[in-house]
Amino acid sequence: MEHTFDIPTPLLQLINSEQAYHYKIVPTAAHNGTLTFKSINTSEALKQELQIVLGKNIELIEESEEKIQNYLAKNFRKSVTTQSKSLEYNNDFLENLLITAKNIGSSDIHFEPYENRCRVRFRLDGKLKEQYIIPLDEYPIIVNKLKIKAGLDISEKRLPQDGRITVKLNFDEFDIRVSSLPTLYGEKIVLRILSKDASDISLVDLGFTKTELKTYKESIRKPNGILLISGPTGSGKTTTLYATLKLLNDTKTNILTIEDPIEYTLEGINQVQLKENIGLDFASTLRTFLRQDPDIIMVGEIRDVKTANMAIRASLTGHMVLSTIHTNSAWATISRLVDMGIPPFLIASTLNISLAQRLVRILCPECKKETKIEKDIFPQNFEVPEHLKTHFTAQGCNHCYHTGYSGRKAIYEIIPITKSVIKHIKNNDLEIDNYLEENNIKTLKHNAINLIAKGITSVEEVYTLLAD
Repeated sequence: MEHTFDIPTPLLQLINSEQAYHYKIVPTAAHNGTLTFKSINTSEALKQELQIVLGKNIELIEESEEKIQNYLAKNFRKSVTTQSKSLEYNNDFLENLLITAKNIGSSDIHFEPYENRCRVRFRLDGKLKEQYIIPLDEYPIIVNKLKIKAGLDISEKRLPQDGRITVKLNFDEFDIRVSSLPTLYGEKIVLRILSKDASDISLVDLGFTKTELKTYKESIRKPNGILLISGPTGSGKTTTLYATLKLLNDTKTNILTIEDPIEYTLEGINQVQLKENIGLDFASTLRTFLRQDPDIIMVGEIRDVKTANMAIRASLTGHMVLSTIHTNSAWATISRLVDMGIPPFLIASTLNISLAQRLVRILCPECKKETKIEKDIFPQNFEVPEHLKTHFTAQGCNHCYHTGYSGRKAIYEIIPITKSVIKHIKNNDLEIDNYLEENNIKTLKHNAINLIAKGITSVEEVYTLLAD
């Protein structure tokens, strides 16, 4: 039977990542105040040191170095920041948890209550992983602490609430968006960790091909018009927008943004946080923006007809408008605007470029395995291209924490609004596949197949794109 090297969550939270890697120990049991660890070193000196550090009786069981490394890689994430070694954790579980999540590169933290237990999960590389189990009697205390830090009403447990926490450290500062949701067994809290500084973001590093990057840069050099980026939540739309703003940001340009939430800060850009409870929504703020002598306007998201109309109006009066929209493809964005009631001739005259994107995990180069193509691994109606003879599958090793993947990259679908596309829009022609093929415009599906062929990602990772 294959060894999975999984450690149950209640044992996993007995020690932190730094302790596990420093002492090369793996928790296996906790009984009557005694903690049992597997270790390469079973000396009395280590046993006594652990008893002082952890405040418990310690038992050590000898294990091979290879297996200890596998346990550590699978269950404990090393910090992605170099400063983490200088952290001085206090006894505050919550502060410890927030800093740990930030340091290992987690994007979201989920606090979830159930009938018999409460758990904490971290989202790492787009996937959730259980990190802690919280006793039922302690969960309400932690929820109240979070709500107080975020400025929420702790007496209101029946309605959803949103807030924000700023965590300040001696070497770093980051914001956390807090969302509470009443569920059957208590309040579920989701924290989104926001990267404050956008200075390191670059369009070149995001995943554009050379042709796509050239097309995209040409469209953003126009003095007016609309640029729309589509994709599901967590597909990197905001990152692409900020990389674009960073390129356009200079002393001669007035850039205004309205966002919910403000995920990055960039010096030289005027950013406004959405506050719908006091009437500060996308549409009303856009109206005010037009009186602020802007050159470029960024709207976090086009959610309704009012915002779409204001964005069109802003572009018609000589401004560049950047925004996001929730659709499945670049062409579906145009269909969505038509469905919202925007006249096709207005879309044709204001839209500069429509872009769709997804984030896909990259296979770990150390352990990916090449295998022959089997038809049944693909969606039912998918026709396997003739050139695709083999593909790579995720295996898992110490380098990738036994996930089989290491990092993520964006793939894009870009439709520049040319005269031919304008004709399609004005005719409300929804079938554009032939045009895309004739003009060598790569769809998300085509780019996904390309990544499979190059061994960059797996069929499993882009399965939904192949099914479209």
